[in-house]
Amino acid sequence: MTIDEKYDLLRQIIKKLGKILVAYSGGVDSTFLLKVCADTLGSENVLACIAAGASLPKSQLDRAIDIAKNMQVDIETVQPAELTDTAYSANKADRCFHCKSHLYKLLNGIAEEKGYTNVVCGSNLDDFDDFRPGNRAGKKFNIKCPLAEAKLTKPDIRQLSRRLNLSTADIPASPCLASRISYGMEITKQKLKQVEEAEEFLKTLGFVEFRLRHHDQIARLEVRQADIAKVIQEPTRQKIVEKLKSLGFKFVALDLEGFRSGSLNELLSEEDKKKNI
Repeated sequence: MTIDEKYDLLRQIIKKLGKILVAYSGGVDSTFLLKVCADTLGSENVLACIAAGASLPKSQLDRAIDIAKNMQVDIETVQPAELTDTAYSANKADRCFHCKSHLYKLLNGIAEEKGYTNVVCGSNLDDFDDFRPGNRAGKKFNIKCPLAEAKLTKPDIRQLSRRLNLSTADIPASPCLASRISYGMEITKQKLKQVEEAEEFLKTLGFVEFRLRHHDQIARLEVRQADIAKVIQEPTRQKIVEKLKSLGFKFVALDLEGFRSGSLNELLSEEDKKKNI
């Protein structure tokens, strides 16, 4: 199937869904989905809902709201309050399931109250080849995945986003801040804030694709292989050390394997992954 055929199929899928509530984050996938929904159904038949909790960086929230407004799509911020759920804050392998369950339950309620016939999310075809317990929550709450259904991959979505002149076309993937905290460590607002402030600081130094992994007293920095030399050059190295220690970390480590998405999943056993797919 060509990319144009996939795009046509996506529009056909969306047309059949009627009035749509989009689980929106402002990332590459959900922004593209929101745009196609608005273009296909008319913005008056689409509502974007974004979880404005502690696990979403404020810079991403502000950007997402601006994008939706520029599309002339109504946007509503919601507070799923997942941090009050010990099953989530315990940060076990099924953390994402509990987080998405809180969100999707809330969104289904809003959709029913306001007359939206379906709730959709931005999961793409590639997301079903990875360890993502949130997919299980999507099935439980009957959340539709039009991008995956149309067989669209992340590269497809980036290419189509460029055609649609979306500002998100080439931004790095931006999973929630909780994904930076090592499994087994309790998720708290303080830890999420540490990660957010650290990553916002690293952006000011010119780093684009990276992660700050939170291992209690240790901050483990993953950057692209090409950026490793930049990290250890002065005065950049000293600035990073000083900033991260000021945030409460005792040790600052550079991961010599470099940036890789989902590296904390390396801590999970195959049994853990199978139980939570």
